[in-house]
Amino acid sequence: WETGDNRRIDEFPADDDTLYVLSETPFRGFQSFWHCAGTVIPVFSLRSEESCGVGDLKDLRKMVDWAALTQQRIIQVLPMNDTTASYTWTDSYPYSAISIYALHPVYISLSDLGQLKDRKIQQDYADKQRILNQQETLDYEAVMRHKMNYCRSYFAESGQILLQSEAFIDFFKTNESWLKPYAAFSYLRDFYQTADFTCWKSFAVFDPAKVNRLCTPSDPAYDQISFYYFLQFILHTQFKAVSDYAHAKNVVLKGDLPIGISRHSVEAWTEPGYFRMNMQAGAPPDDFSANGQNWLFPTYNWKEMEKNNFVWWKNRFKKLEDYFDCFRIDHILGFFRIWEIPETYVQGLCGHFNPALPLSKAEIEQFGFPFDAELMTTPFIHRHYLHELFGELSGLATDTYLVQVSSEHFRLKSFCDTQQKIAAVFKEMTDPMSLQLKSALFHIANEVLFLKDPYQKDAFHPRISAGQSYRYRELPAESRQAFDKMYWHFFYHRHNEFWKEEALKKLIPLINGTQMLVCGEDLGMIPDSVPEVMHALQILSLEIERMPKLPHVEFTDLMHLPYLSVCTTSTHDMSPLRSWWKEDRIKTQRYYNTILGHVGQAPEDCSSAIAEEILRNHLESPSMLVIIPLQDWLAMDDRLKNPDPDAERINIPAQTNHYWRYRMHLTIEQLIQETAFNQKIESLIRYTKRS
Repeated sequence: WETGDNRRIDEFPADDDTLYVLSETPFRGFQSFWHCAGTVIPVFSLRSEESCGVGDLKDLRKMVDWAALTQQRIIQVLPMNDTTASYTWTDSYPYSAISIYALHPVYISLSDLGQLKDRKIQQDYADKQRILNQQETLDYEAVMRHKMNYCRSYFAESGQILLQSEAFIDFFKTNESWLKPYAAFSYLRDFYQTADFTCWKSFAVFDPAKVNRLCTPSDPAYDQISFYYFLQFILHTQFKAVSDYAHAKNVVLKGDLPIGISRHSVEAWTEPGYFRMNMQAGAPPDDFSANGQNWLFPTYNWKEMEKNNFVWWKNRFKKLEDYFDCFRIDHILGFFRIWEIPETYVQGLCGHFNPALPLSKAEIEQFGFPFDAELMTTPFIHRHYLHELFGELSGLATDTYLVQVSSEHFRLKSFCDTQQKIAAVFKEMTDPMSLQLKSALFHIANEVLFLKDPYQKDAFHPRISAGQSYRYRELPAESRQAFDKMYWHFFYHRHNEFWKEEALKKLIPLINGTQMLVCGEDLGMIPDSVPEVMHALQILSLEIERMPKLPHVEFTDLMHLPYLSVCTTSTHDMSPLRSWWKEDRIKTQRYYNTILGHVGQAPEDCSSAIAEEILRNHLESPSMLVIIPLQDWLAMDDRLKNPDPDAERINIPAQTNHYWRYRMHLTIEQLIQETAFNQKIESLIRYTKRS
């Protein structure tokens, strides 16, 4: 019998010849809840004695050994899709994939691939491998050159034999629908030396017939095309072997699904109707970035995707199932609404939610706010604030970049009246004066109180964080009060049911179509409907002690987390535990006294004992999954932790062009040999009943 109230069926069909299935929430039974613990680490950050300066699939297999040794049951990684757009370090960003299916060639294990027949060339590669592996951080460009050169050498020797194998033929048949466009895209990217397909002349617009001709064995491009087939076959074979190995060791691999794709990607080229290429996806302002985040991805045309019941997303989920048993949906809020930024902006502040219910002029005025559409949506700055923005450069700014529109106000001149134009003006300029001018001009471009909706005429969005703008300061007191009421209604009440319906419409068919356990990254500005939808669909939430979801609470109460959640100490976008401890001494002191329950002055550094106490608290939470960053596991041992806590940071979201290059400072082989440390982790996991 179930717990709870009886279920009722209002209308029972009388047709005896038809089977009816009633789809409801899962069985409500009395059960002891299963828990486990694990580690999150990007694959590129792994280091072993056989690495080539970057973690690879063989290293991931070794990581499975360490997890099993310490009674961990899950390893979470960052996205592993191919991001190769320029062959430069900017491709290190793992959330800007050029294909939603193809894996990144950097993860090929060269030792598993096999040695070259030419012993001298093989020795040269081995010497280079040792040099690369000694690097403290990832040298992305050198590693990519080394790995791609080795793979080309191996392909020249053995590729054609492999392409004729039964295993490859089966792989090709199963994956042909995406493999051929991906290989053609990669070839054309290399040929034209850009991933921007709009520069590919006769190939700028995707033509299946042209791509099929390019992929025929008789075409001169076929040698290069088939090389990319080879890479993906090797990656698939190696990754599937690791996944099977993990299963044999009772370890689950957890993947990561980026919410966006690169605007210079296979899918943007082949299926442009699914995207709004004149828009950019990002995130509204938060603790990481006061001006919001601009990820540069195109946004989705959900109405077009809905026409075939979201098959694009279903195929994406299905590909993940080749290797993973559970996965994290990056920025799951994107299924409710995405932060959409017009292409003329560089920063994310002047974005709007899509889908949304923008306000009409009449609705705005119902709150008592006098509304002039042109005045409220055009950026300008009062004379009074020029010195605050430009300092001693005010005169230069007004002479060169601003035009006076009234006795008190200035606007941007036409050559720099968007952030995109401003960025072009100051391109390559890195001197302090230029940076100050650019920052101030960016600020003026954001100086609006409302944004015009791009899809509905005479409809408007209040600018987010408008209360911190100079324009808001200028308003009379009664207008500020009216604006505040309208703003609160718009951002915190108006869309709750609307976004709930939008999310359910997308997520129900997707969740029902996969056997994987689905987790969501639900941090940031969360609508009230998000927890309700995630709970109803049994999508695990993400819970972080220092990022509480309740208002007016400084730290999350770990002992009252929902069972259907992933609890962790930090994410790749945050500082690891030891760095966080030093960031805000006043906050750390409160944490030390109120959360950890210690009296007196908090230590200057997060000691191994404190780190162990914090991790034990997380492991004792009710969350189904507690997945700890490797850096925070290592914080429990003074001998093993990195001497420099800041060197363990993976990403800084406020930096648009961040270099993702963190590597373990120990090898996995060393880690496996650390008996005392491993026993400490195992005992913690057993003590908290997570083994």
